[in-house]
Amino acid sequence: QVQLVESGGGMVHPGDSLRLSCAASGSVLTADGYGMGWFRRSAGKEREFVARITRAGRYTYYADSVKGRFTVSGDFAKNTVYLQMANLRPEDTAVYYCAVDLSSVDGPAAAAGEYDYWGLGTQVTVSP
Repeated sequence: QVQLVESGGGMVHPGDSLRLSCAASGSVLTADGYGMGWFRRSAGKEREFVARITRAGRYTYYADSVKGRFTVSGDFAKNTVYLQMANLRPEDTAVYYCAVDLSSVDGPAAAAGEYDYWGLGTQVTVSP
């Protein structure tokens, strides 16, 4: 079993920044054995891929909508992954979820079905 806890959400103005954290715990996690993804779900929309960092931070991937504004990073020794969000826009308003992928694949893995465990999410609201 893996437990994921997101934190760092809140209400900000357009152009502001936020950093989300995702702390993972579980005996199956090893520093080189999993990747993490960030997804979000806005009201009335499907869950969408935001960013991914592969095992040990080898590769990162981003959705086009956040590329250049969001940065995913991780401290895999501490099983913690971050999503630094800059220049936030109202359309970034959503519940943000982190998820873990135990397959050790280094590819983009943008589909939710490729992830094995999910956190409960943290709300990010961007409003004037």
